[in-house]
Amino acid sequence: MSTQHPSGAPWRNFYGRFKGKHLRKSQEAYLDEDLDQLSPGPVDWDVNAERTNLDLDALFGGRDVWLEIGFGGGEHLVHQAARNPDVGIIGAEPYINGVAMLLGKIREAGVDNLRVHPGDARDLFDVLPAASISRAFLLYPDPWPKKRHHRRRFVTPEHLEPLAEKLKPGAIFRVATDIPDYVRQTLEQVPRHGFEWLAEAPADWREPWDDWISTRYEQKALREGRVPHYLTFRRR
Repeated sequence: MSTQHPSGAPWRNFYGRFKGKHLRKSQEAYLDEDLDQLSPGPVDWDVNAERTNLDLDALFGGRDVWLEIGFGGGEHLVHQAARNPDVGIIGAEPYINGVAMLLGKIREAGVDNLRVHPGDARDLFDVLPAASISRAFLLYPDPWPKKRHHRRRFVTPEHLEPLAEKLKPGAIFRVATDIPDYVRQTLEQVPRHGFEWLAEAPADWREPWDDWISTRYEQKALREGRVPHYLTFRRR
C-alpha cells in the first residue's frame, strides 16, 4: 500500500526543480493573470481529493485531446496548438519558469485550444478519463544520465502504465531524445506497456516528424554534437 499524505495523496517522489532563477515582472503577470483561466480543471489533491475525472468534452467541445508531458519552454506545445485548432491540447510541466514562458507564447500566438497543468503529470493522469487521449508527446525529457538515477526517467512502469491507460487504442506516442541510453530504455520499456514501435529502419529514428518544430533543448543538443532521435509508438 502506498504511503499517504495527510490529504490522502499517495506519496510520490519528485526529482527535479520546481523553480529556477527569478521571474521577470512580465512572467509574474502571466502567472497571476492567465494561469487560472487556462487550468484543465481540478487536478491537485487539495482541490480534488476524490480524484473526479476531468470533463474533457466540456473543456474542448468534444474535440480530440492531445497531451504533452514536460513541455519545457512551450515552443512545441504552442506550435501544435496553432497548427491544429480542431484539437484540444493539455500540457503538464512542474517547472514554473517554463510555465511562465509558455504563457507568454500563448499570449503572443493567440491560441485558445490549450490548457496548462503546472505540476507533476502523474497527478494529471489520476484525473484523466481512461482511453481519452489521442496523442501524447515526451520531448527531450530529463535524461538522468547516471545509472543509479535511471529509475527516475519517465520511461519506467510508474509513468508508462498510467499513460497507456489514458491513451485511446491506436493513439500515437512520440518520444524525442538526444541521449542514446534513453533511446535504449525507451525501446526496452515502452513496448512492454501496450505500445508498438512504428519504425521500419534505423534511418526512421533520425528524421523528425513532418509537423516538428525544433525546440531550444534540441538546438542545444545539436550545438553540443549530440544526435536527436525521434521515436513513434502506437497504443495497441
